[in-house]
Amino acid sequence: MSTILITGANKGLGREAARRLLADGHDVWASARDPERGLATAEELGARSLVLDVADDASVEAAAVELADETGGVLDVLINNAGIAGEVPQPEELTAAVVQQVYEVNVLGVVRTMRAFVPLLERSASPVVVNVSSGLGSLARSTDPHSPVSRWILPAYSSSKAALNMLTVQYAKAFPGMRINSVDPGYTATDLNFNTGTQTVTEGTDAIVSMATVGSDGPTGTFVSRDGPVAW
Repeated sequence: MSTILITGANKGLGREAARRLLADGHDVWASARDPERGLATAEELGARSLVLDVADDASVEAAAVELADETGGVLDVLINNAGIAGEVPQPEELTAAVVQQVYEVNVLGVVRTMRAFVPLLERSASPVVVNVSSGLGSLARSTDPHSPVSRWILPAYSSSKAALNMLTVQYAKAFPGMRINSVDPGYTATDLNFNTGTQTVTEGTDAIVSMATVGSDGPTGTFVSRDGPVAW
């Protein structure tokens, strides 16, 4: 049994990943920035509740202290799932403020959680980090005219996921004792895309659950989906 923390676990992919990992017998901490929604989700699933806003330094640090107190200072798996799509203006109307809002959660949020929870992960016998990215963050797919991804123009969101992928690569090199990977859930029906996705949340969490449960001999520094490796 692993102790697992999932950010943004009150709905969508985070909630479904929590449900599946709980069913597999793991000790899951379902975190959310909204205390009431987070607690309601945790109680419904049978998970542990943790208030954590990845866009707030103090919130992340407080969450790390609380989790450490409850687990003896050990965390086995960190799933960086919290993310936002942000506003989607026309490219000529894109502002730095819009991009900053998206990066605050999708990129800097991961930096915050890594800084706060790496000390707990380092006490695990088999530490794992899963960064929930997107195929929209693939430079290869975005520049391939045969890929559906190439037809999307989402500068803020897509570039945030590309940046997250590079963080995955850098952290994997920095912490060779950990398994740190990016996953592409695929086009899944969630609030992020107004439930227009063609996959169910169960299908969308296949790669998340798979990479969250890799052993110490598993891959690191990779980008994968439920169908296999994804080109960077």
